[in-house]
Amino acid sequence: MNLFKSSNPALGEKTFRGFTYTSTNDAMTVRGTMNKLGFMLLIMMAGAFFTWNGFYKGQNIEPYIWAGAIGGLVIALVMAFKREWAPWLAPAYAILEGLFVGGISAYYNFAFEESVPNIITNAVGLTVGVAAAMFLLYHTGLVKATQRFKTIVVMATAGIAIFYLIVLVLRMFSVNVAFMHDSSPLGIGISLFVCAIAALNLIIDFDMIEQGSAQGAPKYMEWYGAFGLLVTLVWLYLEILRLLSRFASRD
Repeated sequence: MNLFKSSNPALGEKTFRGFTYTSTNDAMTVRGTMNKLGFMLLIMMAGAFFTWNGFYKGQNIEPYIWAGAIGGLVIALVMAFKREWAPWLAPAYAILEGLFVGGISAYYNFAFEESVPNIITNAVGLTVGVAAAMFLLYHTGLVKATQRFKTIVVMATAGIAIFYLIVLVLRMFSVNVAFMHDSSPLGIGISLFVCAIAALNLIIDFDMIEQGSAQGAPKYMEWYGAFGLLVTLVWLYLEILRLLSRFASRD
């Protein structure tokens, strides 16, 4: 079904295939998905507070950051094949992602606490604001997740993923791509573009969840849908944080 095509690998075209759809109380709903997303955000905040607090107590939080990054990736891969395990794995993913995000945020806050003391607050506020704006644009129909829209966002997201992978491989061979880390106009332009694509992914995610609910996907898909949204929100937050740090470096 092309209806269920998303650039988010967690909410891709095959996500809602192979189900026996139902219209009973055991079916997926938009409200249920949003409630579970709220719960997962709270869990993630708890994990983030743990590594943030540990950093400012002088603890070595790198093992927690790596555990969060690698553990979160492993859980995400498992859920891709075992979506029915989402009610148990999605909260675990949120905790691990919190460890990762909290640690990264602590490093950014420490690096810019003199020049931009509110960089984390600003990044969180902008992420919430962009997500709310995307939901409003989708809900009012001003931006529709048409097939053409989805194709463009999918291609752009895939291009970003490949580009980041190339940069990572080059870095392993001590080849530094300067504009990926500096505050040049090109670097800022790339960050703005990536932030825009991450935001547009939210439109597609909202559409996938709404369509899954309309088709009566199983109840456990609420957890999987919330997990998919969390993936996009974390990506958006990290890209906004990177963008703000670039602007701060120009001052």
